[in-house]
Amino acid sequence: MDYIIIIISAIFVNNILLAQFLGVCPFIGVSSKVETSIGMAGAVTFVMVIATIVTYLLQKYVLEAFGITFMQTITFILVIASLVQLVEIILKKVSPALYQALGIFLPLITTNCAVLGVAILAVQKDYNLIGSVVFAISNAIGFGLALVIFAGLREHMDMVNIPKGMKGVPIAFVVAGLLALAFMGFTGLV
Repeated sequence: MDYIIIIISAIFVNNILLAQFLGVCPFIGVSSKVETSIGMAGAVTFVMVIATIVTYLLQKYVLEAFGITFMQTITFILVIASLVQLVEIILKKVSPALYQALGIFLPLITTNCAVLGVAILAVQKDYNLIGSVVFAISNAIGFGLALVIFAGLREHMDMVNIPKGMKGVPIAFVVAGLLALAFMGFTGLV
């Protein structure tokens, strides 16, 4: 039952993007087309889950064991950057087609604060390893859901007559705010 609450909460109620405002840069920058948003969501999911597993293990067996938890943020940043580079190298060798599909998104993930935020939040919420993985997957799904919905709305806005002063980023911010308000409707769920 706890995992169901984690899943619903991370996807809808405490959406990493719309409620906690982590990962807004790719939300605004990559969300102009649904296809690119789906690719970004897939890449973020992959890196977020792997990063959460590795950072959880580092936190429990290195940082806490040696009493150096104050090094958490810098350690997690280095781990995420290294994982993204490692994934990029492995994908280039093993699956060039998948590398071409995700290649443009992998460097963007290095600077995506949502990945770091989920890793830190999983530790702060004191989840076990399975709980941390469920939390990471759920947050990645919530991130992807918000990104794809927003991309669909932006594609639709390209076909609508919008006043000249509101075209582009201004209307995108208004729509993002409305989308965040829509997700706030799930607040009483858990």
